[in-house]
Amino acid sequence: MKTALVIEWIDAWRGGAETSTEQFIRHLLQRGVELTVFTRSRPSPTPDLRVCTIPTSTPARSQRTRRFAQRAAAAVRAEQFDIVHAISPCLVADVYEPRGGTVAETVLRNLATRQPGLRRELKRAANKFNLKQRVMLKFERRLLGGEHKPMVIALSDYVVRQLRQHYDYPSAYIRKVFNGVDPDRTEHSARQKDRADIRELYHIRQDDYLVIMVAHNFRLKGVRRWLEAFRILAEGTDLPLRSLVIGRDASMLWERLVAREGLSERIQFTGPTRRVLAFLHAADVLVHPTYYDPCSRVVLEAMAVGLPVITTRYDGASEIVEDGVNGFVLEEADCVRTLVDRVVHLADAEVRAGMRVEALKAADRVSMKQHAEGVYQVYQEVLEAR
Repeated sequence: MKTALVIEWIDAWRGGAETSTEQFIRHLLQRGVELTVFTRSRPSPTPDLRVCTIPTSTPARSQRTRRFAQRAAAAVRAEQFDIVHAISPCLVADVYEPRGGTVAETVLRNLATRQPGLRRELKRAANKFNLKQRVMLKFERRLLGGEHKPMVIALSDYVVRQLRQHYDYPSAYIRKVFNGVDPDRTEHSARQKDRADIRELYHIRQDDYLVIMVAHNFRLKGVRRWLEAFRILAEGTDLPLRSLVIGRDASMLWERLVAREGLSERIQFTGPTRRVLAFLHAADVLVHPTYYDPCSRVVLEAMAVGLPVITTRYDGASEIVEDGVNGFVLEEADCVRTLVDRVVHLADAEVRAGMRVEALKAADRVSMKQHAEGVYQVYQEVLEAR
C-alpha cells in the first residue's frame, strides 16, 4: 500500500504528538506500508522510509505554514498514492488524523488558560492578529467543510466530540482509533538504577515523595495549577514532597515564580530531555492538570510504567483513567483544591501500589502497535469504499 503521510513537523523534541508519530511510522513500516513522509523537518535517514522535505523559507510563520500546506498538496498530487494521510491540515487528504486535536478546540482551550474577564477578552482580541492560527483554522475548515469528506481518525472520545461540536462532522466519516504508546520493556534492575540516578542527580532522597510533570507548553498543560497546588501542600502538610517539571518552555520565568514562593529547594525545572522514561521510573506520581490534550501521550506512558496519574477531563486520555482506581480525573471547577486532595491521597505507598497494578492493566489495552493496526484498517476501509 503506497501511502503519503503529511505532517508539518516530525521532530520528536517538539512534543508528544511528534514523538507518537515517530513511533506510529515505525509500526506502519513493520506492517509493510510503503510510506513517504512530506514534512518541513529533516529527520535522520530511516530504512524503508522516504522523506520529502518541503522548503518554506520566508520570515513570516503564517506564510511558512501556508506554503507547507500548499506545496505539500502539490507534491502529493504529482505522484500516485493509494492513501493520503494528513496529520497537519492538507487539502488532498483521504484520511485526516488531527493528533494535536482540532485547531478550533485548541483555540478555545487556550482561551480557558486566561482568567475570565479582561485577560481572557484581551487574548480573544489578540487571536484575531495570530496569522498562523488563522491560516491553520482556514485549512482545517476547508478540509472538513468541503464537498469531499476525508475519513477522520479521532484519538479519543474527546476528539470525536470536537469534530461534532465545531464542524458537525458526519459520524459516518469518523473512526475512533485510541492513541497508544510502546510498552515499557525496561528490566527491573534498570528501572531501579534510573530511580536512583535521577534522584541523586536532583538531590532527592530515595524515600521522598516525588511528583513529576512533563510538558512543553507550560501554560496550556497546567504548570501554574501544579505550582499553586504545591504551595498549598508545602504550607499545609508535612509530606516529604519534591517535584520535577520536565519540558522545554521558558522555565526561567517559572523558576522566578517558584523562587518568590520560597519553593526553589523543592521544585526544580529540568529543561527538555529525551530520557522521559527514566524520569517516570524515578517518580511516584505523574500530575497532568492540563487545560487541553486530545489524548496525552505522557499520561499513557506513565500508566505503562505503573505510575498513578492525575489528569483532567480535558485530556482525551482520561477515558482510560478510572477515578480512584488507576488514577484521578479532575473537573475544571476547583481543580487546584482537588489536585491537592488527590496528591495527599496518593502519598500513601500502599494506595500507590494498588493503583500501579490497575494502571498497568489499562495500559496493556493501548499499545502503539494496536493503534497502527487500527489506522491500517481505516486505510483498507477507504480503499474498499473507493
